[in-house]
Amino acid sequence: MIPLYSAQQVREADSHAINVLGIPSIVLMENASRSIFESVLRNIDTTVKNIGIICGKGNNGGDGFAVARHFLNNNFNVRVISIGAEEELKGDSLTNFRILKNLLNVYPQSSLIIYESIKDLAVLDDSEIIIDAMLGTGSRGELTVPYKEIVNRLNNLSAFKVSIDLPTGLDLENSLGDVVFNSDLTITLSEYKTGLFYGKGYTNCGIIEKGYIGIGNEYYANASIENYLIEPEDSYFGLPSKELDINKYTAGKVVVIAGSSGMPGAAFFTTNSVLKSGAGSCFLAIPKSNLLLAQQKVDSAIVISYNDNNSGYLSPNNLKEIEDKLNWADVIALGPGLGRTDETKEAVLEILRNYKNKKFVIDADAVFALSNNEYKKINLKGKILTPHHKEFSNLIGIELNELKKNLLQISKGFAAENNCLLVLKGAPTIIFNPEGEAFINTSGNPGLAKFGTGDVLTGVIAGFISQTAEIEDAVISSVYIHSFAGDLLLEEKTEFGYTATDLMENIPNGIKFIINSFI
Repeated sequence: MIPLYSAQQVREADSHAINVLGIPSIVLMENASRSIFESVLRNIDTTVKNIGIICGKGNNGGDGFAVARHFLNNNFNVRVISIGAEEELKGDSLTNFRILKNLLNVYPQSSLIIYESIKDLAVLDDSEIIIDAMLGTGSRGELTVPYKEIVNRLNNLSAFKVSIDLPTGLDLENSLGDVVFNSDLTITLSEYKTGLFYGKGYTNCGIIEKGYIGIGNEYYANASIENYLIEPEDSYFGLPSKELDINKYTAGKVVVIAGSSGMPGAAFFTTNSVLKSGAGSCFLAIPKSNLLLAQQKVDSAIVISYNDNNSGYLSPNNLKEIEDKLNWADVIALGPGLGRTDETKEAVLEILRNYKNKKFVIDADAVFALSNNEYKKINLKGKILTPHHKEFSNLIGIELNELKKNLLQISKGFAAENNCLLVLKGAPTIIFNPEGEAFINTSGNPGLAKFGTGDVLTGVIAGFISQTAEIEDAVISSVYIHSFAGDLLLEEKTEFGYTATDLMENIPNGIKFIINSFI
């Protein structure tokens, strides 16, 4: 796991370095600028010569002025735009501004311009690299003039774009921002910050590298950590173990209750994925009116049907018919394509009430059945809920926009209050445990945004947790490998071309790749 820190924690580390360790702040800025310069060089073509840097009035701008000096001293053509005039700057930012201004006397091909209007940005139009050094970790809320207009103008340039610490316009507290600089590379100083890895941070940061400012790891060793990035090795260590003497019943028993006349395919994706994830045995319970289709589509699981009287949906009257299998199962996967009729919702709630000690993966229409505060009447302890953002906002009864404003804290609160695991599907998927921790997935690509891929994830989670008592580790592994299987598909298909079926069929390859990488 890679620990993630808040902007406040990183600012406190800077203060510790200055006030306790006695490192002058100008030294920290110089270390940062050198690190930024080296990071940019690693990520650009060696033929690049023209660098554009736009600097704000604070320390982020000071970093930019210092970085400009390193590029000048290494024979790059540099054009710097300062949003603040010299008299508006102070401290280390002012010091580096003046050094740069003096240095430019011997580099006449480069320039320093004080920003007055949007027309000044024309000087950057032929830059091959644009470096954003406008606003740092202390910025909050939406951009104002002139930053909003500047960011919009720069986002339209075709140059390789770099942000120092964070893209201007990104609010690190909630990873939101109406207008955000669209970086290809973000060099985050000191430590990785949570807000860079989800929401607008995920879409606007590009490659994220860690810059060095001269603080060792000792300070962060005692910091309180709640958020983490999932690494490939985490998926390996979360894989269930396979004992030599297991059989099809000790290798994990799953019942999938999914599918309806309206959406039968979801059940097939989930059921087939259970067995492709290593579970030993799986039953699919489906309406009798869909039995023939299910028998054709399900590969190795056994299909059992209940009498739906041609309605195509589950009702409480059917639960007696599948009671034996529910008692038999280690895990119940509930909800994909199940439907949202009143009778189906009541059947879902009755299953959750009657089998409260079972392990559940609750998805899609089963999540819907828990809305309108029904989830507060159900013991969700130890259960796994897998909604996407809209399903989760409906579940807890708030608008989606309000959820996004405080995504991590709301999700953590739900998982803690209900003592459950919340797998919030999205780009990226984030896992929340009852202890208040969040685990952000790092695998996956836009090709996963298709019908059926979430149903595959439900099956992978159910299959993995049926084989182990280490539920949290197995869920982390499930989420990573599910998305990683999609990454492997890019070798043969683009993100346009693969489907949920391709993803499902590639789950074993994803598992194999992870195992071979770490044994």
